[in-house]
Amino acid sequence: MRSEIKAVIFDFDGTILDTETAWYDAYCEVLAPYEVTLSLAEFAGYIGTYSQEFNQFLEKQTKGEKSQEEIRDLALTIHRKKMEEIVIREGVLEYLKEAKKLGLKIGLATSSTKEWLLPFLEKHKIRDYFEVIQTRDDVEKVKPHPALYLNVVQLMGILPEEAVAFEDSVNGLKAAIAAGIKCTIIPNPATETLIFENYHLKLSSMKEKPLREVISCISK
Repeated sequence: MRSEIKAVIFDFDGTILDTETAWYDAYCEVLAPYEVTLSLAEFAGYIGTYSQEFNQFLEKQTKGEKSQEEIRDLALTIHRKKMEEIVIREGVLEYLKEAKKLGLKIGLATSSTKEWLLPFLEKHKIRDYFEVIQTRDDVEKVKPHPALYLNVVQLMGILPEEAVAFEDSVNGLKAAIAAGIKCTIIPNPATETLIFENYHLKLSSMKEKPLREVISCISK
């Protein structure tokens, strides 16, 4: 028997706001003086999670001249400047408004911290749409572990099969599927070349299909 969809759960970085392409560009600028080319494929493999391996990789590229903390700080400074001009992705606001109109619960599950997340939500005036928010601060393991998604559905008081997740990364997709949640993939420029498997629907952007149609497609 099909379960009625009662909630939508959004990833943040790369899905609501394309912070990831900006991160890629920032790290490329940091590594440029060392004549190192960071391929999009190398970077994309770490998207959607937190990886000490990536930090170690970056430190190695500078031949130890910069510590992991110094690299991160330099990249963060560049990233912040880039983010001043970035707007939320196409269709996001329409999906949030439509979800409200349909009476759906709205959640957010991100591997980032609240300190990182909340200023962006406030800046773009979308904080009040989210009934439940779970971040890295709330779990021991981030994506691809399902804890973030499991927390969201539990706090909403629904079953995993009664929710639809929106993700842009492989790690995010794995987390949603592992939690038993149907997942719609909406890649961004930093993740569009990745190989996604076992998703329920894939869109080029949220503008491609209204939320009502997405739910209808996934519920079939």
